[in-house]
Formats: sequence, C-alpha cells, structure tokens
Amino acid sequence: MDTEKEKSNIPEKSQSFVSRNNEDEKNEGYQHDSDLKDEITTAEAAEPPPDGDAEAKQDNVAAAGSDMEIKEGEESCDVKNSESSPSPPDLSKVSEEIDQYIFNLSISKRDDSNPPDVPIFVEQFAILVEAKIEDYDSDDSPVKKRSEKDSTSFLDTINRVCRLSTALLEFSSEYKYAYTINRIGGILQRAMSYFEEEFKSLLDDHKLSASEHNNNDSKPRQSTSSNPNQDAPEPGPVEETNSPAYSEENLSNLIRLSRAMIVGGHESECRFAYFVARRNALEESLHKQGFEKHSIDDVQKMNWESLEREIVAWLKIFRQCATVHFPSERKLSDAIFSDYPLISESLVSSLSRNMVIQLLTFSRAVAMTKRAAEKLFKFLDIYEVLRDVLPTMESLLSVEIMDELKTETSLIRSWFAESMISIFGELENSIKADSGKTPVPGGAVHPLTRYTMNYLKYACEYKDSLEQVFREHQKIDRVESVTGSEFEYNPEAQVQNVNNDQTEKQSPFQLQMVKVMDLLDGNLDAKSKLYKDISLSSIFMMNNGRYLLQKIKGSTEINSLMGDTWYRKRSSDLRKYHKCYQRETWGKLLSCLHPEGLNVNGKVVKPVLKEKFNSFNKMFDEIHKTQSSWVVSDEQLQSELRVSISNMVIPAYRSFLGRFSSIFTPGRQTEKYVKYQPEDIETNIDELFDGNAAPSGKRRV
Repeated sequence: MDTEKEKSNIPEKSQSFVSRNNEDEKNEGYQHDSDLKDEITTAEAAEPPPDGDAEAKQDNVAAAGSDMEIKEGEESCDVKNSESSPSPPDLSKVSEEIDQYIFNLSISKRDDSNPPDVPIFVEQFAILVEAKIEDYDSDDSPVKKRSEKDSTSFLDTINRVCRLSTALLEFSSEYKYAYTINRIGGILQRAMSYFEEEFKSLLDDHKLSASEHNNNDSKPRQSTSSNPNQDAPEPGPVEETNSPAYSEENLSNLIRLSRAMIVGGHESECRFAYFVARRNALEESLHKQGFEKHSIDDVQKMNWESLEREIVAWLKIFRQCATVHFPSERKLSDAIFSDYPLISESLVSSLSRNMVIQLLTFSRAVAMTKRAAEKLFKFLDIYEVLRDVLPTMESLLSVEIMDELKTETSLIRSWFAESMISIFGELENSIKADSGKTPVPGGAVHPLTRYTMNYLKYACEYKDSLEQVFREHQKIDRVESVTGSEFEYNPEAQVQNVNNDQTEKQSPFQLQMVKVMDLLDGNLDAKSKLYKDISLSSIFMMNNGRYLLQKIKGSTEINSLMGDTWYRKRSSDLRKYHKCYQRETWGKLLSCLHPEGLNVNGKVVKPVLKEKFNSFNKMFDEIHKTQSSWVVSDEQLQSELRVSISNMVIPAYRSFLGRFSSIFTPGRQTEKYVKYQPEDIETNIDELFDGNAAPSGKRRV
C-alpha cells in the first residue's frame, strides 16, 4: 500500500514517531498542541548538541528511544538502533527528505487522498534552519563576508522553507498541521526580516561609494553669466557615480535576495525597500549636482541672480534625468528583478515619477514668480525642456504616469507662455514710457535702442518656441500683468508688400516683433527732435538706424521675421538722413566757395575773396571742433561719412584754391587767408566723429 511505501522511505526513528502518532490517533484522537510539542521535543534529543558532544548526543537518543511507546515486534529493533551510534542530522540530507515530503504533499493534494503525517525530520529541518539564520544574523554583513557558494546555499535553504510553508498551507484545515504551519511560518518570517535588512544594506552600498567618490572629486557649481543670451550649459560627460554602480557580487546577491523575498510572500516589503533606497540615492546624486529642494515660498523670496543659478542647475539635471539617471535606474531594476518585469517597470515608473514631480514643483514655483523682462530667456529654457525632454521618458514610464506628467507639464508650460506674452507687453510699455528729455551726447546710439535690439536678438534665438507660444495663445485678447499691458492679435491682419503690391499674412510673433520695432522707431524719431542742431539729429538717427540694421543683419531669425521689404525701407531711411546731414553741414560750407560776386568787370574783387576765405576757415573750424565730439561708433558708417564728406568738400576746395589763391600777395597775406591746404582739410575730416573735441587742424607746410 501507498502508506507502507511512504513509511519505508522515512528513517527508522521517524517511522517510530509516525507509528506512535497513528496509534494515538486510533485510540485517543488528536492531542493538544502542547502534547505534540512534548513528543517533538523528545525526538529533538537525536540532534547533536551545538558544541559537537557526540557521546552526550548518543545518551540522549538512547533515553529518548527507551521512553517511546512502540508497536510489538518493532520495539527491540528500534531500541537497539537508538542505543547504537546514530548520525547527527545533516542539513543536506534533511533537505532531500524535505523535498520528498513536499512532493508527497503535492501528490496527496492532487489525488485528494489522506495527507501524510508530519515526520520528525521537519522539526529537525526547522531547528537546523533556525541555527543557520542565527549564525548569519550574528555577523555585521554576512552576505558580503561569506562566499558566493555559501550565500547561494543559504538562500536555497530559505527557498525550501518557502516551498514547505506553501505546501503545508494547502492543508491548513487539518488540525495535525497547525503546529508545523506556525513553526515553519515563524522561521520564514524571521528569514524574510533578515533578508529585508540585508537587501537594504546592499542597496545602500552604492550610495556610500558614490558619496565617497564625490567628496574627493566634487567641483564647485559654476555660476551663470547675467547675459540673457547665455544658455544653460549642455550636460557634459557624466561621472560613473551618477548611475547605479554595484559590484558583480553585490548585484548577484541583490538578485537572489529579491527573488527570495518575493517567493517568500514579502513582495511589498521588497518593493518598498528598493524604492526608498534608490529614491534616496537619486536625491543625493541630484543634490551633489546642485539641485536643492525649495518650497514655493522659498523660490518666491529669492533674488533673481540666485534663482537664475538654481534654474541653470535645474535645466542640466532635468536633461540628465531623462538621458542618464532614469535609463540607469531601468537597467538596474531590470537586472535585480529580471524574473519580474512588471515589478521592475512599476518601480522605475514610481521612482521616475517621484523625481519628476520634485523637479516640476520647482518649475511651477518659478512660473509663479513676478514677471520681469530679464526672466524671459530662462522661462524659455524651462519651457523648451518641459516640451522636449519629457516625451523622451515615455519608454521608461507607464502610460498612466506619463499621462499624469504630461497634464502637469502642459499646465506649467501654459503659465510660462502667459508670462512670456505678458513680458512682451511689458517691453512695449517700457518703450512707450521712455520719454526722457535729455538727448544722448554726441548723437550716439541710445541705450533704449541697444537694450531693445539686444533683447529682440536674444529672444529670436528662441524663434520657433516663441512662434509656438504666440500661436497657441493668439486668441488671448488681454494678458493680465503688473502694468496691465495688452497683446492683441488679429489672425486676419495683413501687411502690404511695397514692392510687388501683394499681401502676405504674418504670424502672431512676427506681428509682435513689427509692433515693437514700430514703437522703437517712433520713440527714436521723437528723441531726435531733442537736438537743436539738425545735423546732429541726422547723425543720431543714422547711428541708431545703422545699429538696428546691423543687429537685424546679424540675426537670421530677426531678418526672416522682419523681411526684406522692412530692411530695404530702413536702409532707404538711412540714406535720407545721410543726405540731410550733408546738406545741413557741408552744403553751407561749400556755399562759401561759390564764385558768385567775386568778379566785377572781369576782375576779382579782393575784399570779397578775403571774406569768402575767412568765412570758409571760420565755418570749417567750427564744424571740426563741434563734430569731432560727435560719436559714430560703427566703423563702417564712420568711414562712409568721412569718405562722402571728403568727396564733397576737397575737390571743390582744391578747385577754388587753384583759381583764386594767386590773387593774394605771396607771404603773409597768403598765410593769413589761405589757412588750409587740401591735405589739411582731409586730415581734419578724418578726425571727425571720434567723440573727442579736437583743436582745429593746422596748415601743413
């Protein structure tokens, strides 16, 4: 029979114990838990004492054998065996018996037959495993100190405890298994608690090694320039400590421990321990790279210089999370939970979400700060990172988490977009409000022109993003801001092409640019009227017009927005100012060289000639003195002006001098009235527009 076969596979001592249990069941039914414990305790005498005293162990086994009640015909044999020298229980041998017992339990469950009784080697197995756990738990770092073979053997043993517990629980309704189920369950719980602590310890190993490395090699965080055109630095080579770096041995132990915890019913504890450890490691890594956790109130109170530095660090870290940190976390998680891909995916998604939410909290706080023109470029940097970097994380995050983060980032981007549109409204207002009544000395480029053109040039480096911002918000009739500026966009607005009489639609951002430029033109025209000297007013308009065109010519983005028609019109305006300057300054000078009134009856009237030379000398000296202090900073414009003046004045002066200088008596009279030679005129013209008052030039000998 099957029962006889099973008994034949059980050691003799175990058979005696099972036989007695069967006899007790027939005569008295099941005994209380404490009675079963007493019998198992008696059987435990067969265990070798911890100090290895074999003789004492043999005496205990003999005493246990003489006290046990056995069937007639088996008593003498069993007693003799127990009084002989029994072998101490061996974990390997007992483990084989446990495996067979687990198999027998599975067969019994499948065949719906009477389950086998609990043999004595189950308690022996429990005692041996407890001793092994105690031995491991007594060391500071047992998993790391022991050999891989020893660690693997220990983990295999606990896996066997797991399987035994699972098999026994299938018969939880059987009273005879109650004690054993509790016994094995308690051992399993202690093993899982030990595994959890070891799992945490091994996970923290990376954090400690990274900290030591960074303490030795850390570099101070670089501050950013206040130049609004300076982008956040691109991520450089990332140190190895920025990604998980566990030794092969530790990684192997982490894999085995995670498997053991999950199989042992401690999946939630395993997941939580992993999440906390890796979250802390990630936060520490980001902290070392310059990212600080700031509350919204903290960000609101920061001055712009400090906040700008924080934004630069944030931009770098956000990119690195997508390109370095999160992929590394996925690689690590996939390795440790290689048998459980869903667990790995869930952990990486949760970790990534946790870090992204922290980063988004900072960007949300920045979006809520007071709007100011100098913030535009960092706002655009954040806007672009949120737009471009987050989608690269889709392969790392679950669909639900990705949808959540997309919704959050979309909201934050809309706040930044509204702020940016409002900032352009503020720019318009600042141009309108700049109504200073003091002209710029020397007709130089006005600070408003420099600021506005540089601002627009830097802004247009984000042309595509600004086009997107204004396009998405083109239906906004009014953007609330500190000054209540308005931004109006009519999608049907058109601009007339002067050359071909065709109309072309302009984009929202293009309309905004044209509006700002028109406001600047109007403001400069008003400022030019502050100069009483029309010539200086023309120099002022030339200086500012040339500066404006140079900025547009030097920026492909602005040039494409403003268009060729606009550029040609402004170039034409420059030529108009140039002609006005020549007429008002040098045209009056040349009138002194006009021969009208010099000849009377075919003879040169000497007093009139003297007056003409005196007037020319006096006027040229005044022009030289005055316009040497005028400023033309653009070298090309300065050169063009000097060449045009020389071409206008010197030929006329040389001709006049050649015709009439001989009228004067050579010597003192000539020196008195002919103050300049043509070469002197050219030299003095080359001294104009340097911004320094200069004495009138001297005649060359």
